[in-house]
Amino acid sequence: MRLTRRGTLGGAMLALAVSPARAQSAIGGPFSLTNGAGQSVTNQDFPGKFLLIFFGYTHCPDECPAAMYHIALALAKMGVAAQRLQCLFITIDPARDTPALASRYACLFSPDIIGLSGTAAQVAQAMRAYHVYAAPAGPQGGEITHSDFIYFMAPSGSFISAFPGNLAAGTLAARITSAIGGA
Repeated sequence: MRLTRRGTLGGAMLALAVSPARAQSAIGGPFSLTNGAGQSVTNQDFPGKFLLIFFGYTHCPDECPAAMYHIALALAKMGVAAQRLQCLFITIDPARDTPALASRYACLFSPDIIGLSGTAAQVAQAMRAYHVYAAPAGPQGGEITHSDFIYFMAPSGSFISAFPGNLAAGTLAARITSAIGGA
C-alpha cells in the first residue's frame, strides 16, 4: 500500500492508502454532466486530451478557491503544453450549484476550465467514480467537508495521479508538463 494523501478531517487524521495496481484501475470512469450552456458533457467529449479534474463547490470558503487558483496559475505556466489538457471543475453541491453557476465559477479562475453540474444522481455517480468524499460540515448544511484532490487522467481515461489541492502552481505545472511531454 502507498500513502497518497494525508490531512485532517474534523480534527481526525485522514489517510488514503491505495495500492499502485488498484490506483490505476479504481479511480475514474464515465460521467455525464451539464455545462453552463445546458449541454451534456461526458468523459468521452475530450478525445486525445489529458484531463485535470477538481471536485468542489462554489460556496466553499477556502479549499476550493485555493485549488482552482493553483490550477489556473499552473495552466498559465504550462504555455503551449496546456493545449493537450482539459481542466474540469465538477460541483459536489448540485442542489445549489446549477450548471450555469458552476460554469461561471470556473471561468472566474480561467476561461479554460469547464464548470459542470447535473442532477444529484449524476454528480453522485461522478463522485463515486473518483472516490470523492463529501459530507455536510455542520447542521445548517452550508459548508461541506470534502476531499481536495486534483485528478490527472490520461486521454485513454486511465488514472495517472492525484495531486493535493494546495500543491504549488509551479510544481503542478511541472509535473503535468513532464507527464504529457510538453515544453
